[in-house]
Amino acid sequence: MELPLYLTFNEFQNHYYDNLEKWFEEYHNASETDYLRTLADLYIQYVYYNFANDRLQADASIQIKDCFFPYYDKIGISFCTTYNNENQSKKFQGMNHVFEWKTITMMEYAQHILDKINKHLSKNVNKENENILDFINNQEIITKREGAGYCVNYNTHQSTIPFLKAYLPVYGQTVNMAVYRDFIFSIVQTAEFIDKKLKEVQAFESMIYTRLKSEANFKVQMSHQFLTMCN
Repeated sequence: MELPLYLTFNEFQNHYYDNLEKWFEEYHNASETDYLRTLADLYIQYVYYNFANDRLQADASIQIKDCFFPYYDKIGISFCTTYNNENQSKKFQGMNHVFEWKTITMMEYAQHILDKINKHLSKNVNKENENILDFINNQEIITKREGAGYCVNYNTHQSTIPFLKAYLPVYGQTVNMAVYRDFIFSIVQTAEFIDKKLKEVQAFESMIYTRLKSEANFKVQMSHQFLTMCN
């Protein structure tokens, strides 16, 4: 069963028991603990552990490759005016990109995906009864490269599908900033609710707080070991 991701805490709380009931209907031998662990996996990627405050904080971001052409290629591209769009696209695809990793917000990522889908829809105006959500996991559209810009990794993209389903408009050109702000304000409260429930069933090791704190401590230890080796 694919659990939906909710962008506000009120939505999440109001649907908690309805989704739990559906969970039991589909998985007869499962428990509420299994349900909570699945919820934890769903929401954990949007928060992080803050050492200074010893608490969870919102971090709805994603790493993506910002692809571009080497400088000498850019010179030729900038004066390339004799090709039509299709030929230019083929020319770009044949060139070797270089890239650097960039961290962007999930709102920026969603807008990037929305732009790709709308570009596809604009070229296929005859398709009826199809909307933006029908294409959010279309590999050809999502990973298509036309010139420089963000290069989407299809495997990484899979982890963003629940968010995109909840956030992207069915029709339209832009994402809603107000809805995204609500998500940022709500995500920690949602994570803490899940942790409270996991604590009640004594599944401490599955708590989002426990997992992220452990991960943060491990990174610090590895960093200290690396500095020790360097010295």
